[in-house]
Amino acid sequence: MRRLRDMLRAAVHGEQFRDGILPSEAELMSAHGLSRATVREALALLRNEGLIERTQGIGTQAIVHSVSTAWAEAHGAAEPAKDSMFNRRMRPRMIDRSIVTVPTTVAGRLQVPAGTPCLRLEYVALVEEEAMALATNYVLFPEAAKLRDAPFVSDWYAFMAEAGVELSETEFVFGCELADAPLATVLGVREGAPLISMEQLIYDRDGRPFDLAFIHTCGERFRFVSRVFKELS
Repeated sequence: MRRLRDMLRAAVHGEQFRDGILPSEAELMSAHGLSRATVREALALLRNEGLIERTQGIGTQAIVHSVSTAWAEAHGAAEPAKDSMFNRRMRPRMIDRSIVTVPTTVAGRLQVPAGTPCLRLEYVALVEEEAMALATNYVLFPEAAKLRDAPFVSDWYAFMAEAGVELSETEFVFGCELADAPLATVLGVREGAPLISMEQLIYDRDGRPFDLAFIHTCGERFRFVSRVFKELS
């Protein structure tokens, strides 16, 4: 049941089913040599994850359209591919854009005294009008001065580049969480939905951290793709 669930989940995220319609229970039983009860258990797990819905007379249909991005693009270290979400496919829905003092935890990560002024910029990242992530950025000056009133119409890296803010290094720390009620409301997901939690630090060319972001990404809608080549002797 677990293995079938994993294969079907991968196929749903990879949009491998024509018109989003999954094979029937009988077809899955025949293809995988499983009982009807096992197939139904696997489908029930996917339904509980919010990936599919089952309708009498129609069948089982995928209801999630996931977005994939290359790892280097997520770091802002590579030119985005033509179909990448970082190639003008994303737009922000602004929640907050104000000058505040740096909270103690943020100050430690940015290596400045607590109470230092910064720009807090919080937004929901939308792709094809569907919420992908909630991001709260704390940006130090002088970079904050360039971003405070700059037009923000696409992704974060394009926003910085167009405002004249350079980055030289980015760092991510990943975790997992379940959507609480406030996050579920903002992201348009059910309470308890799986989220990818990220903390991102962005550094300038002198190695100084100037931007710390707390990011909550919809685990059902977003996937990272990473490929690394090993140098052979």
